[in-house]
Amino acid sequence: MTAKELVHPMVKIQSKVRALVDSKILKSEDSLWKIAFLFGDEWTYWKQELLDFGFSLQDPVSELILVESWEE
Repeated sequence: MTAKELVHPMVKIQSKVRALVDSKILKSEDSLWKIAFLFGDEWTYWKQELLDFGFSLQDPVSELILVESWEE
């Protein structure tokens, strides 16, 4: 990836969630809805993004972390 390539927004949330799991703030088996508390005002946007990519808010955080490629 070159400096000119943009990072997909879902890569950003995936990275944040992975860091939360690594720091033990979240557990990989926690439901995605739990991240709503951590993203505050941004949650409406991220919730819609997750739903658009076929996630359910009951899916475990681990499902988000496992995604290797984000394509529209």
